[in-house]
Amino acid sequence: MKKLPVALTLFLALILILSSVGCGSQSASAPPAVTPTSKVPSTGLAATPTRTPVHATESTPTPTAPPVSTWSAMDSGAGAELTSVWGSSPSDVFAVGMYGDILHYDGSAWSSMNNPTADEYVELTSVWGSSSVDVFTVGYNTTIDSPGYGYSYILHYDGSAWSSMSGTAQMLSGVWGSSPSDVFAVGEGGTILHYNGSAWSAMSSSATNFLLGVWGSSPSDVFAVGNGTILHYDGRSWRAMSSGTTNWLRGVWGSSPSNVFAVGEGGTILHYDGRSWSAMSSSTGTDLYGVWGSSPSNVFAVGGMFETNNGTILHYNGSAWSAMSSGTTNFVYGVWGSSSSNVFAVGYDRSTNGWGIILHY
Repeated sequence: MKKLPVALTLFLALILILSSVGCGSQSASAPPAVTPTSKVPSTGLAATPTRTPVHATESTPTPTAPPVSTWSAMDSGAGAELTSVWGSSPSDVFAVGMYGDILHYDGSAWSSMNNPTADEYVELTSVWGSSSVDVFTVGYNTTIDSPGYGYSYILHYDGSAWSSMSGTAQMLSGVWGSSPSDVFAVGEGGTILHYNGSAWSAMSSSATNFLLGVWGSSPSDVFAVGNGTILHYDGRSWRAMSSGTTNWLRGVWGSSPSNVFAVGEGGTILHYDGRSWSAMSSSTGTDLYGVWGSSPSNVFAVGGMFETNNGTILHYNGSAWSAMSSGTTNFVYGVWGSSSSNVFAVGYDRSTNGWGIILHY
């Protein structure tokens, strides 16, 4: 065979080498394209259906409703009906009633307190304080044939003992204050007394009807209610307000000067918006005796009737009143709480000859 010239042989070899390098480079940088009809390898993500985020397609689970609070009876040891309850804290609560009974709750149990005026003819009707060491309770002598019938009692607790204060010849049914030196007591014949921190004195009012309840938002915004009567004190004088009812009003409480409730006979509930009083629907014909709330949308009213002896407790949620299950058929007189979830109501059990009852919510 004829040999190629050396130069030509080297030239052809060079072309062959360059050709081989070029083909290899193309294979590494440009793999065959996958057409739309090609099957995607099992490891490819394109074949996996796209998942829409869970929060966009699934409804958020409804939060579990908190446990529904209920009223339950407490072991009070009270031997007589209880008419009023007030406290300075969850572990410092006072309840008062017939026979001059005064009970105290320390957060664990109720116990009886010593009352120097305790007697089977003494009825304490209301209790209020400015602190745990400044508590007032008022009442009267219930003995019709006694020389002291109707005479009022005013007691003060200083944190260690109860002591008597000078009273009046008129029955007292309600007490409230804005401070230790600004306390009001109301009662029979339109009686209004004021305590300035040193002594009690009579105040002038146009009322002649029995006043049963008193409450205020400040020293210059105080309400007193009674037999179809509502009075207002502006810090200077008392004046009558138009109540729109002739029914007995027994309790009054508010969350502000423009959000005040008065309750009374036959399920009467009135509301004051800062300008005028108007009737509210209570959906009950039961007499209401006490009212208290922790806010404008959490208000309780309590009562009962001798004919039906039902333990009525109503609740206002800011829009409407509705009946609560009280767990008792007994009479309920007073209500107070330290918060929306720590509320006390007091009354008496007719089946046990008037023993006192205390309910807790």
